[in-house]
Amino acid sequence: MHENAHWSATANGHWTRRTRIALASLVAALIAARAHGEDVIPRLTNGKPDFSGIWQTTSAAEYDLEPHSARKDAPPGAGVVEGDVIPYLPEALKQKQKNFAARATDDPRLKCWTLGTPRGIYYPEPFQIFQRERDLTLVFQFGHSVRTIHTNGTLHPADPDNEFWLGDSRGHWEGDTLVVDVTNLTDQTWLDRAGNFHSTALHVIERWKFLDANTIEYSATLEDPNVFSRPWTLNVILHRHREKNFQLIENYCYTLDYDEYYPFPQSR
Repeated sequence: MHENAHWSATANGHWTRRTRIALASLVAALIAARAHGEDVIPRLTNGKPDFSGIWQTTSAAEYDLEPHSARKDAPPGAGVVEGDVIPYLPEALKQKQKNFAARATDDPRLKCWTLGTPRGIYYPEPFQIFQRERDLTLVFQFGHSVRTIHTNGTLHPADPDNEFWLGDSRGHWEGDTLVVDVTNLTDQTWLDRAGNFHSTALHVIERWKFLDANTIEYSATLEDPNVFSRPWTLNVILHRHREKNFQLIENYCYTLDYDEYYPFPQSR
């Protein structure tokens, strides 16, 4: 029998020699990766990384993006800003200081408003990602806000005057890194509980990348010529929730003032 005929696929489904070699190489690569302690990251059928799951940070970024000592309303934190200091313009820095002084009452979070982008990502409550080839849907436990990141090549809205609570997000892939361009943001959100803020001119570039199958490295570069003297970047780590039966729990905090009128049934 001719050698090529011997290794060719037959009518009853035998694999070709090339296929056998390819599969053997793949198995060897997987074994080598495991031997070196590397996790194989989850992927969609199109080969792109699949970020589906429930995620949460353990950082203190929500309390203050910059390095800070312990306060009555915040644990200490090493900060998540590259270079440690947010580069405010002089007048904007004065506003930030006013925000900090009034943080106990003026933080939009206390009004249960949507947290915004990027604050929703490092807020200390979980959020869930549902991913398909054309987009990612992020559902936040806080207020159950929903954000869509489009990955189908579509562009931002042509109208430059849109102001969305979570912005308009358009993503593309650079290797295994998801790069997201976010514009059209309202100025009604803060970046943390310390009063760091932005204007409607805010432009955010996010980068999402797996460190391993259960850990995401997240970074966001913020540019706002009305508030900051230059672009700056923050970095946080997101961890996958793997507890049995873990799920998002309703946190419609804006209904809390009405609890006395809608009491829960007494447990029996």
